[in-house]
Amino acid sequence: MVRSRSFLFSEMQWAQLEARTFWLVMAASFLVVAIWESLRPHRELSIPGERRWSCHGLLLILSSVTSVGIYRVGPVVVAASMAHSRFGLFHQIALPYAVQFVLAILLLDFVRYAVHCAEHHVPILWRMHQVHHSDPDFDLSTGARVHPIETVLVQGATLGAVALLAPPVAAVLVVELVTCFQVFFAHANVSMPVGLEKFLRRVVVTPQMHRVHHSEDAAEQARNLSDIFPWWDHLFRTYLAAPSKGDAGVVMGMRGFQNTGSLDLGFMLLQPFRREPQSAADPVVSQESSVRS
Repeated sequence: MVRSRSFLFSEMQWAQLEARTFWLVMAASFLVVAIWESLRPHRELSIPGERRWSCHGLLLILSSVTSVGIYRVGPVVVAASMAHSRFGLFHQIALPYAVQFVLAILLLDFVRYAVHCAEHHVPILWRMHQVHHSDPDFDLSTGARVHPIETVLVQGATLGAVALLAPPVAAVLVVELVTCFQVFFAHANVSMPVGLEKFLRRVVVTPQMHRVHHSEDAAEQARNLSDIFPWWDHLFRTYLAAPSKGDAGVVMGMRGFQNTGSLDLGFMLLQPFRREPQSAADPVVSQESSVRS
């Protein structure tokens, strides 16, 4: 017998709830992190934030429109449609709803970790993902710097995981909203007390932790791959507490792309199809980091 977890909401009602809450959380997250960055920046940007957002914002819009145009529905709607299906892992196991709720959040976050790992180890996926890593700076707009093809692939993996698991709809909504906030928070150019940062990174990926992942050192780019919870990096030994040259010496971006031209929309769209500089060709080979003069 299929257990309904739709809370009497129709798929249309879930779609409307997802859209309203998602954009509300996105706007609120952006404003909070943007104000935080302006008040307590971690380091000075090499390129003014206005130009960075004018370019990355356009890429975000294009990626979002492309994904919506292809899939038409989001993870929450897929979960709502699966709530009345006989298929899906969570329909086959008898667990209390609270356990299913927590387990679903963990599994969906693990899927994102696994996809991120693949992006750093599968060459064709890396060519798409390197658009994100070629940002010469690191701030909340970096979270919007994702190639449309990568957005489609990641969304496809998410929708597939939701269809396979048939998790509680509310759990999927929570993951979508937390991920929306985390995209801005994890990439924030903000400083926070050392004690608070150490505490937070035990339960969530912090900007200081994720900044290591955006080092120009190829070996460090393959570390700290978690999305929401840092536990996957600890479990699979991809966690790195700090960059090899320390926080003050780490250089952001990818060698060969650390210039203002890397912010052009045309460059970002065509980058996966360009010939890569030798230093950027292999994301998992350890290289000696050089400090920008």
